[in-house]
Amino acid sequence: ERELFDMSSIRPLNPALQAIAIKELNEVPHRVPQDIEALREWILKQPNLRACTDDQFLLAFLRGTKFSLERAKEKFLRFYMLRASIPEVFNDRRLATDPQVLDIIKMGVILRLPLDLDDTGPCVTIIRAGAYDTRKYKFEDIIRVGSMFGEIMMFEDENATVSGYVEIMDMAGVSGAHLFALQPQLLSKFSTYADEAMPTRQKGINFINVPPAFESGFNSLRSFFPVKIKSRVSVSSDPEAMFQLVRREYLPKEYGGSAGTIQDISESMAAKISSYGPYFQASLNFGMEERLSEFGDQARHEQSSLFGSMGSFRKLEID
Repeated sequence: ERELFDMSSIRPLNPALQAIAIKELNEVPHRVPQDIEALREWILKQPNLRACTDDQFLLAFLRGTKFSLERAKEKFLRFYMLRASIPEVFNDRRLATDPQVLDIIKMGVILRLPLDLDDTGPCVTIIRAGAYDTRKYKFEDIIRVGSMFGEIMMFEDENATVSGYVEIMDMAGVSGAHLFALQPQLLSKFSTYADEAMPTRQKGINFINVPPAFESGFNSLRSFFPVKIKSRVSVSSDPEAMFQLVRREYLPKEYGGSAGTIQDISESMAAKISSYGPYFQASLNFGMEERLSEFGDQARHEQSSLFGSMGSFRKLEID
């Protein structure tokens, strides 16, 4: 069954990103269509899996696993299976038409920064952790919207699929209520999902503008992250830290940059998510069915545990 949301075509990379993809990701440009078709054929043969099979979406998984078809299959299954372990994020509010989703975007809580066309660096997202009303929204609502843009990134952000992505958690203006709402376990669980199941590579989680009084407490946040992710987490109260992470011209005016205003970025993001309305509607029906005979009783039992699910995949044999 072919995908409802079909944008089938493979965009060529610009020469600089193509060179990185060839050197670092084992990409062989003339072979890409056959590699995508091989992954798609395997997906369509999985009786318990309903999934997106768009060319560009599948290519993200191939790039994210350095064109190892077996690793791409494994990551693709994790992508759909592990969502069941984070129902706070992956639920029926994850729609481009949901008023809460659109409100969070319009508040400028999450900012995807446009990069120059010839930039080969990772894509950059700023999460303004103090910019939402904790009486109205939970931190999981912010992560839900972030996860939607993470998926859009897989379809259309070549910097993300080739060079990865960086997240900047701006803690300016955070209150005690925001800190209390931060849900470090959810942050850790979602970061693990992003690392284990998302094909785009997480290059860093940088907490900036952390009030000096909270800095040591924030450093203890690291204890919630798995070892591999812990090394990518940085914490700073230095007001200049942002400029060490992002070129000034990419930042909106409110951050001392020249890339329009926060409202300009938010409006373009709202338009972007609206254009993916059919995909997010269709994706409510994507996933692994409950009858996972090939995973055995243990995998079914471990479905509720994110880390257990990951363990079961390591023992999984893929045809």
